[in-house]
Amino acid sequence: MNDCLISMEFQPGRSFQQQIREKLVDLIQKDYFGTSPLPSSRKMAQLLGVSRNTVMLVYESLVDENFLISRERSGYFVNPDVGHYELAEAQDEYQEVAGHDPIWSARLKTTPSRFNTLNKDKNWITYSYPFIYGQIEPTHFPLYQWRECTRIAQSRSCVHEWIEDYIDIDSKELISQIRQHILPKRGITAAPEEILITLGTQNSLSLLASLLTNEDTLVGLEDPGYADQRHIFDGARAKLTFLDLDQNGLVLGPQLSACDYLCVTPSHQYPTTVTMPIERRIDLLKQANQDDFIIIEDDYESEVNFHERPLQSLKSMDQNDRVIYTGSLSKSLSPGLRMGYLVANKALIKELRVLRRLQYRHPPANNQSVTALFIGQGYYDSHLRRMRVIYEMKWNLMSQGIKKHLKGCEVHETKGSFCFWIGLPAPLLSQDLVRFASSYSILVESGDSLFARESAPKNYIRLGFSAIPENKIEQGLETLGQLIQQLLTSSPQQRHQIN
Repeated sequence: MNDCLISMEFQPGRSFQQQIREKLVDLIQKDYFGTSPLPSSRKMAQLLGVSRNTVMLVYESLVDENFLISRERSGYFVNPDVGHYELAEAQDEYQEVAGHDPIWSARLKTTPSRFNTLNKDKNWITYSYPFIYGQIEPTHFPLYQWRECTRIAQSRSCVHEWIEDYIDIDSKELISQIRQHILPKRGITAAPEEILITLGTQNSLSLLASLLTNEDTLVGLEDPGYADQRHIFDGARAKLTFLDLDQNGLVLGPQLSACDYLCVTPSHQYPTTVTMPIERRIDLLKQANQDDFIIIEDDYESEVNFHERPLQSLKSMDQNDRVIYTGSLSKSLSPGLRMGYLVANKALIKELRVLRRLQYRHPPANNQSVTALFIGQGYYDSHLRRMRVIYEMKWNLMSQGIKKHLKGCEVHETKGSFCFWIGLPAPLLSQDLVRFASSYSILVESGDSLFARESAPKNYIRLGFSAIPENKIEQGLETLGQLIQQLLTSSPQQRHQIN
């Protein structure tokens, strides 16, 4: 054993004890120490640059977990009962098997990598001005309340509620909380057998596409719209028709008549943020009855809508069972939570439940249990109230800043939404601005991938504000406006050099 090889780069966000323990467990399982004693606590502390007490606590915890044995006056040794990772050696008779590697690209029946997706920068949090949509400021997550609910769920008296395999059912408590505290806000009444828990809206759409569509099914999609939704139905081999929008959202009439299913975001159209008026919602339901199509309603951004009186959901107005409702808890709480739900006819939910079982059985039961507690204890509602105040303040700052600094831009804004849909002045292209802004630590998103048709404009960007601190909005927009003007006054050759 070479003590010099024991070194670590400590990462922020985790304690020294956690990281040292993880490192030592890895070395133990790789049989790094063999039968030799581990370095003394004093020596290990010197090697790692931490206190001796920190190392002692780690050593003792590993003794408690039977990774180490403490021998008086001799030190700490690896427990011989601990298994080690060893690579099995190939038998001689198998080492010279003739053949060739399969050509995997030729075996693929579909190639998801061909889809033009909205690629979000994984390092968004490192930008000074992250005008990105779909992320949150980490400090806004209700950590104390979530930790308290996790503690309760993991207590001895409650652990039985999530430790078992649900097989194909959902947490009864979470279903109850959704029925009592989530759906009524959208005017929806549903029986338990009409609700299915999913891994978010995207997973809900994937389940629906798998069950309801094939190459003979025509699905109508808003354009511009949710790119992953488009790819999900395309991957299910459905026929797609792309539908026009106006200042009130989806345009009704002949373009919908041939559809079997229609996906719509009436609360805040994705990505233009337009809210569909109540009159058009009524007309849409009438046309669904008349032309015999089913509406898949994505009640987008409704849960944190800070508008005083958000309009009724389509599902709440539906008298003929023609609306499938998809909701999400991720947008308002944490994008990483991946928790959503479907509300639909019980016969459809029954089949979706079986399909879900075949794919992944059910969403993690511990997450369902903690989420149910979080809602039931009132933490969810109090979090929403707090976030509505914050988001309304941010929205106002964004609206004022855009009017002040983004001169000449076409601005689409709807109070209560989480983003602004911006058309850049000609001849500026969104991709040019995205790249140029990135060099100034400003993160904006191109709208190119949100359009389905080849003839779509290439000058739209989306500015989100949920992830950017309030005190950075004004400066970020001012700098962005300056960059737009710089690009506009540059020749095509200069713009190419800039990027």
